[in-house]
Amino acid sequence: MALTTTACDGLLGGGADGGAEGPIVLGMHIPLSGSSADIGPYMKNGAQLAVDEINAAGGVLGRKLRLQVEDDACDPKTAVAAANKLVAADATVSVGGYCSGATLPTLPIFNKRKIPMIIPAANSNELVAQRLEHVFLINGTGSQQADAAVDWLTKEGAKNVAVIDDNTSYSKDIADLTAARLGTAGAPAKATEQTVNPGESDYSPNVTSVLKSNPDYIYWTGYYQEGGLLIRQFRQAGYKGKFLVADGSVDPKLVKIAGAADSQGVYATMTQTPQTTPGAEGWIASYEAKFGSAPGPYSTQSYDAVRVAAEAVKKAGSTDGDKITSALEGLNGFKTFSGPLKFTPEHTLSNGGFVILSVKDGNFVLQDSLK
Repeated sequence: MALTTTACDGLLGGGADGGAEGPIVLGMHIPLSGSSADIGPYMKNGAQLAVDEINAAGGVLGRKLRLQVEDDACDPKTAVAAANKLVAADATVSVGGYCSGATLPTLPIFNKRKIPMIIPAANSNELVAQRLEHVFLINGTGSQQADAAVDWLTKEGAKNVAVIDDNTSYSKDIADLTAARLGTAGAPAKATEQTVNPGESDYSPNVTSVLKSNPDYIYWTGYYQEGGLLIRQFRQAGYKGKFLVADGSVDPKLVKIAGAADSQGVYATMTQTPQTTPGAEGWIASYEAKFGSAPGPYSTQSYDAVRVAAEAVKKAGSTDGDKITSALEGLNGFKTFSGPLKFTPEHTLSNGGFVILSVKDGNFVLQDSLK
């Protein structure tokens, strides 16, 4: 798939709100502080790049877009405050959400006010289980990620898999779904399923307990901080098997925390990053020219969230939330980095787009497309 750096043809147009004054506000709550703060700038920059390209092409309904960003710190209470700030700023569409646990409490806030949510990263099945009318995911779901994990573990010939989570909505969702699939239909057996407390520095009790189940593969479904520590501490305890991590651990910081030697060859279930997406070279160059650094995880998804929002507003001919939601449900074939977009009746992607990455020379690179 090839996306041009502008990728916004046809966004100009008239409509019910074509004569309105002022910009159309897109709200974004992301972590700019806290343990996941490194991800926030990638998402903000990806979204801003799309806003700038669309505005340069004339905007939407004769109006410019404006990105309003608030810090949610991946914390539920902070996220609620951030969501209320975005509502007060008259956001037309929400295009944020990284941590599922912080995104979940914002759903009723936006939904009550009929503000469509196009969530670029958070992907717990709990986000769609409530079946809220205005909530859409453009990242693969936890169920789709669990399928990808089991497909890879089976392909690898794993015999005994330990699944470890951090008890957050996102991590527990993927862990439970994966564990339920293990031991069925030719899949590897489940060695154990365990939960750790995030934020600790010593996981030796968990390491000892997991090793007693004799796993040859460990799947960590939490975030990169704890993931890096667990990998290092498992190696220090003598574990010789393989590691698979979920998408919340796909960050260069995991390599730094685990150490170059211990992280070499670690695999990951992940939707495409800019560097592993075919045809994204021009987009990467545009990002680097504008922000002076390389794009990271969820920058392309955030870019697409803005583009999808703009397309829906254009199709709706209005900034009315109900009309935008109807337009989102009617999108069919709109080009995104993950492929032509069409939402399922549950407002998720029909194909999660998960691939397998692996750490080589300190970076996550494409290992297998699972096709």
